[in-house]
Amino acid sequence: MLTCIIRYHIDPTKHDQFRQYARNWGQAIPRCGAGLVGYFAPHEGSSTLAYGIYNIDSLSDYEAYRTRLAADPLGQENYAYAQREKFLLREDRTWLTLASAPHGETK
Repeated sequence: MLTCIIRYHIDPTKHDQFRQYARNWGQAIPRCGAGLVGYFAPHEGSSTLAYGIYNIDSLSDYEAYRTRLAADPLGQENYAYAQREKFLLREDRTWLTLASAPHGETK
């Protein structure tokens, strides 16, 4: 299993827009085949960093998921919403594999 962590740099005056974006992905991502952990918006500390985290079995599954997401009506709407509202200043993806769970276990 692979975990994708998306780090967003967002406009600090547009938290509400990011929260709507996150809620939309909360529906579209699982429907298109990834295991969404969640989207996390600023609360304390930095007002410009937010995260999206999901799991997927492999990079080939990721490619198929991205194709489904790009064709999904809510996915298309959400991409357009982000472009129109301009609340995302930067987006970075990091792929990780589980090295240790609590008590040293791995899955």
